[in-house]
Amino acid sequence: MSNGEVDLVHSERDVLLRYLAKHRRLMVAALDGLTDEQARRPMVPSGTNLLGLVHHLTGVERHWFEFVFLGASIEPDMAMSAPPSASIEDVVAGYRTACARSDEIVRGCTDLSTLAAIPNPGEDGLDSLRLITAHMVEETAQHTGQADIIRELIDGRVND
Repeated sequence: MSNGEVDLVHSERDVLLRYLAKHRRLMVAALDGLTDEQARRPMVPSGTNLLGLVHHLTGVERHWFEFVFLGASIEPDMAMSAPPSASIEDVVAGYRTACARSDEIVRGCTDLSTLAAIPNPGEDGLDSLRLITAHMVEETAQHTGQADIIRELIDGRVND
């Protein structure tokens, strides 16, 4: 395939990145049209809020692709709440930057079986780029589902 087209029949990489991108878009879309107060409002007893979910996923992207896979000397912030000084735009921009870097890492690796630089002790064998990318689809989809519920509680809007 040329000109950046994706191959959803023969390319495992394209399939994984397509579904990851879909859930990332839905996560960001959950913030559309909200005020800062609404985006930070905890709607469930755990205190989870929409902006916190996006902030958390930014750290998770960086953890798996940069820290675990590449072995970069970083300490991603995976807190479930965004810093009070960060605007919605700041948090979304940080998320998009982390996602673009993750995609660059996945696209730049010729073999999805490549093992991570740092085995993650919290996950059984989750140490190849293939498994890390599949895990990120799962993680992002889980939090996107939570975001759907929180957004519906805020103003009744549901993703299509």
